[in-house]
Amino acid sequence: MKIGVFDSGLGGLMIARAIHDHLPDYDLVYLGDTLHLPYGRRSKETVYRLTKQAVTYLFEAQNCQIVILACNTASASALRRLQQTWLAETYPDRRVLGVVVPTLEKAIALGHTRIGLIATENTVQSGVYEEELHKINPDIKLEASATPLLVPMIENGGLKYVRPVLEDYLAPLKDKKVESLILGCTHYCRLSEEIKDIMGAGVELISQAEITPPSLADYLHRHPEHNDKLSKRGQVDFLVTDLTDGYAQSANSAFGRPADLQLVSYNI
Repeated sequence: MKIGVFDSGLGGLMIARAIHDHLPDYDLVYLGDTLHLPYGRRSKETVYRLTKQAVTYLFEAQNCQIVILACNTASASALRRLQQTWLAETYPDRRVLGVVVPTLEKAIALGHTRIGLIATENTVQSGVYEEELHKINPDIKLEASATPLLVPMIENGGLKYVRPVLEDYLAPLKDKKVESLILGCTHYCRLSEEIKDIMGAGVELISQAEITPPSLADYLHRHPEHNDKLSKRGQVDFLVTDLTDGYAQSANSAFGRPADLQLVSYNI
């Protein structure tokens, strides 16, 4: 059985690459729902439906034991509902894991009291980061800013135009003097150097590509009942629901090496 990584587009490939580098023996399958991206402005119910379809496909057609929701929007809008109802009733022996709680745990470990967050509109409006942070440490202040233009720009070759957009989005967080900044969308990892330059050396960036692999490794260590089911041939597969030349180029760039995208279709 495999580890699945799901994202609404290709941004999660950076997390997939990081997992593969950290756990090179494990079989990994990446699924990007490029047909329906971006998820950030879709309704909560639509995000839940699309996420459930993708996870079902990864369980049934790709034989995944664990699925990582690399998509923050999916983690915010669908994860809890998937875990508490659908998963418990339908696939009680499998797991779906998100990225929000490990990200906050990392931010809190830095000892900062003013944390910034940039994410899609859906993630920010869901309030999931504030809710989970309040459970862990209600004394820490979170300043969240929606950044809806970034994913379309990244997915459609617009990186050369991104600087002024970033400066506009980040200005309020600079004014509020955040001490660290959560990149609350997998796509934003590709903008980390530019974001660092704008925010300044005193602000620490929290990237999910760095957090997810050790968090997953720790989970597998603590749950041998899942780890022992995972196949370890070092195989990585890349699946997308829509395929263009632009997506192929973006995938190679995001994964950092050739990624042979395979077009798949599912209606579950």
